[in-house]
Amino acid sequence: MESAFLKIIEQNQNIIHKVSRIYRDTKEDQEDLFQEIVFQLWKAFPNYREEAKVSTWMYRIALNTAIVTYRKKKVAINYSETIPENIHPATASELSENEERMYNALRKLSEAERALISLFLEDYSYREIGEITGISENYVAVKINRIKNKLKQLLN
Repeated sequence: MESAFLKIIEQNQNIIHKVSRIYRDTKEDQEDLFQEIVFQLWKAFPNYREEAKVSTWMYRIALNTAIVTYRKKKVAINYSETIPENIHPATASELSENEERMYNALRKLSEAERALISLFLEDYSYREIGEITGISENYVAVKINRIKNKLKQLLN
């Protein structure tokens, strides 16, 4: 079970990176969130029934973890083991200037807006985004359009 989990995390760690960058400002906070998301995924892994795509399952847990831990003043995390070397948070030096500007703009959005646009940027359909977030496909389209306009303003 552990090797299957690590393989899934390694293949989809970009999801965790993106959510961490969108919901946290500093490198240290991003690394903490990355670890907390991996921990929550590990706790949920035995109950994963493969009814949804792995990426959909991961996004749901990652976004919920980011939002819940964002609201907490301090997250107490006690890990007895480290994350394997081939799974690691990205460093700021790995981001281009444009990517960093985009992440800064994304962090200025509300929690709900960040969740929607991060899924949109991963090329999820409006229907899939609606399934993950629990809102209608039409409302997703309206919200994504508004978020795009807001991001244009923030980037200019």
